[in-house]
Amino acid sequence: MEELNGIETLIEKAAVYGKTSFELIRLQAVDKTADKISSFSPGVVLCIIISCFLILVNIGAALWLGEVIGKTYYGFFALAGFYAVVACFFRLFFYKRTKRFFYDLMIRQMLGSKEE
Repeated sequence: MEELNGIETLIEKAAVYGKTSFELIRLQAVDKTADKISSFSPGVVLCIIISCFLILVNIGAALWLGEVIGKTYYGFFALAGFYAVVACFFRLFFYKRTKRFFYDLMIRQMLGSKEE
């Protein structure tokens, strides 16, 4: 009879340990997710602000260039052609390096220790 109580106690402790371990894993996942989202959010806001700035600068440059060339829409075509050349140059020479850089950055972010 005493051995049966010991087994029941052991089973209860194992169940409590399992629930506690599960709760700990859940809380660690929540912490890691919150940390990544909070790190990601300011970057998104900054990208939106920079994108708006660049769009307005490009519109202004295209209008100015079109005025210099003679027709407004020529400025937009010229700027689009410039960006097409830059995109081809980037794809040919910097694509793999950039991909590797961001891949390594993400791995370091996911596996790195929390700096406080």
